[in-house]
Amino acid sequence: MKVLVTGSSACLARALLPQLCADAAIERITGVDRNPPHFAHPKFRALQADFRDPQTAALLPRHDALVHLAYVVLRGRMAESAMHDINVGGSLRLLQAARAAGLRRIVHLSSAAVYGSGVALDEGAAYAPLADFRYGQHKAELERLLQEAVPACVRLRPHIILGPHAQPTLRQILRLPVFLLLADPQPDLQCVHENDVAAAILASLGRAACGPYNLAATDTWTLRGIMRRRHPLSLPLPPTAARAGLALAHGVFGWGGEPGWLDGLRHTLTLDCGRAARELGWRPAHSAEQTLAATR
Repeated sequence: MKVLVTGSSACLARALLPQLCADAAIERITGVDRNPPHFAHPKFRALQADFRDPQTAALLPRHDALVHLAYVVLRGRMAESAMHDINVGGSLRLLQAARAAGLRRIVHLSSAAVYGSGVALDEGAAYAPLADFRYGQHKAELERLLQEAVPACVRLRPHIILGPHAQPTLRQILRLPVFLLLADPQPDLQCVHENDVAAAILASLGRAACGPYNLAATDTWTLRGIMRRRHPLSLPLPPTAARAGLALAHGVFGWGGEPGWLDGLRHTLTLDCGRAARELGWRPAHSAEQTLAATR
């Protein structure tokens, strides 16, 4: 199998590419990313380009599968229209082109952010992304479009992806000696190890799968509990103060994005991953405790 991977220099790709190259069924991997490659292997070659460029679509007929990892979580100084075109418009065009090229497997990395909040949600739960969290809204919008435009596409919905190569913003949050001051009971959250997400992608390539699949470790955690274990002297921070600080950082320094994404830490969100177990044979190899311990 020949696989095209977009976002091949992104955080998750650092876990995925070694697993792809170690799979005997994978003959060749082409990576596409605007940033220089950070990975080298005889099976892998990199193209430094925007996945929306026509040259990327031109590569599709030479491959059997597409794994679409490219997206923007926090837009920083990027215009909202540009973020939308990457996360929705450009992604839809690429995935439609993959369908038109007759690729056998099309895998899109979506997110549990499409749900917003809830307890033990399965894939039939309604799209309800949090207000002001544009990343979650974009993922939900694209999934609605893919249901009609590319129905055979696998749409993986991982919870918070952590591990040694977790996104810098997530690592920074876990290093801060503060936690959100929230009323009890504390919101329950899940996460999933980057290697387990990579394993789900490989399973999707090797099976006749389609549609959405939740991905998460089975155990839950609370932000207050984790921060107190990591930082015994950690201090509570009112959500209004946290939002104000993020808004100031975004307005003055262009750091991060709209503070609405912080609301995700204020709501319980847990997933039922039974469909991935039944149809992909996927089960997380790492608990949430192990995953958080691996994130530094």
